[in-house]
Amino acid sequence: MPVRTDSQSFQADVLADVLQPANNQSVSSLKNIAPQKRTAPQKTNKSMLPAPPKDSRQRFKRYVQTLQDNICTGLERLDGEARFQEDIWQRENGGGGRTRVIREGGVFEQGGVNFSEVWGKGLPPAIISQYPEATGHDFYVTGTSMVLHPRNPYVPTVHLNYRYFEAGPVWWFGGGVDLTPYYPVVEDVVHFHRTIKQACDQHHPDFYSVFKPWCDEYFYLKHRQETRGVGGIFFDYLNSQSSLYNGPHPEGAAAQKNQASQTSQEVNQQGTPASHAESYSWEALFSFVQSCGNSFLPAYLPIAERHKEQPYGQRERNFQLYRRGRYVEFNLVYDRGTVFGLQTQGRTESILMSLPPLARWEYSYTPEPGTPEANLYDTFLRPQDWANWKTTKTKATKTTTV
Repeated sequence: MPVRTDSQSFQADVLADVLQPANNQSVSSLKNIAPQKRTAPQKTNKSMLPAPPKDSRQRFKRYVQTLQDNICTGLERLDGEARFQEDIWQRENGGGGRTRVIREGGVFEQGGVNFSEVWGKGLPPAIISQYPEATGHDFYVTGTSMVLHPRNPYVPTVHLNYRYFEAGPVWWFGGGVDLTPYYPVVEDVVHFHRTIKQACDQHHPDFYSVFKPWCDEYFYLKHRQETRGVGGIFFDYLNSQSSLYNGPHPEGAAAQKNQASQTSQEVNQQGTPASHAESYSWEALFSFVQSCGNSFLPAYLPIAERHKEQPYGQRERNFQLYRRGRYVEFNLVYDRGTVFGLQTQGRTESILMSLPPLARWEYSYTPEPGTPEANLYDTFLRPQDWANWKTTKTKATKTTTV
């Protein structure tokens, strides 16, 4: 089992979340296009953030390592042929991790499921200004990150990331999961979203309603004016004092849902001022992240199982490779971890591991009207309320490929 001393892709991802300024201006030169702007973590009040448990770092680390193990075991069973190859690596300035890659299998053309923990000194002013109590403290960040690229065009690509940051008394959680199908079936998309929503609803009725549109917002290719896929959930800077939404679009759907949530809390907290802190305590939010992470296999495996043997031809393969090009475009232009890693001279091979092994581009491609390819654009690459999708809504509700 090789041991590396260079940084890996997830290290770039988590460091980007922690060390970039709020507006991302320090990493804006790649192809002269800046990543998405982000706001600094916004407190709902200015009181001292409750300290995390003394064993918070170890508990979250153990969880994401277990999640990595469970996901890899489930995916190997699904694939039936290939097994994950593991690299254990160390970071010279503090930290390390486990990079696991699966290639040329029965289902997966290429994929990675990674664990990382990183610690160090120095926080940007944007964080210090919001949390002056973090001044002088070392930071610690850990989590797991995953991207899977199946070979069969009827099996969707999928991405997952859950992470935890801590600096002295300051802490927050972040992450999410999203699905990128090429020939989507509406029942699959509904199943994926309802499974995730169920995990969210166990902890707070507003989590999914805010984090789902935030996911649609984040995984959006502005230059193509389309979403990367059918979404899932996305959240960041989540702690007992934060707003549910901390993104850059105050007029967007996620911000509006967040405002409605805050208004509802203000009404409900009359006479019970501790309800917000109890719902968003470290323990409550850690439990929420665990539910989200544990929901991945039930959300994804049934979809992959249904389609992994589905016959396909060169037309479907070409369209899959063309749509994979969108995945490449998003990661190289907008993804914080990829851009940050490349511009800080991280290990290129590891940083680009999230990219598909094959992709293609075609000049001015337009799908023929009425085809499954056209329906992907017309129905699935637009934000939809998948968790509440009605079976009579459109022709996309048929059980066959749409």
